[in-house]
Amino acid sequence: MSVLCLRILQPALVYINTLMLQDVLADPAWAKLLNPADRRGLTPLFWQHVQPYGEVRLDVAKRLALGSSDRD
Repeated sequence: MSVLCLRILQPALVYINTLMLQDVLADPAWAKLLNPADRRGLTPLFWQHVQPYGEVRLDVAKRLALGSSDRD
């Protein structure tokens, strides 16, 4: 069962990371700072923001503020 959960969690994490990267790259200040070599080094395969142990409380009534359609 845990293998099946991992197979769902990994693509979901990559998708959320991709949305976070797109938000950062949409900011003109960051666009000026990054050169082509920096952009080639970007990857959605990072996990430093993931808490693998302990209790995680989710508020399912609230959406993540990712993507240009969610900005006010």
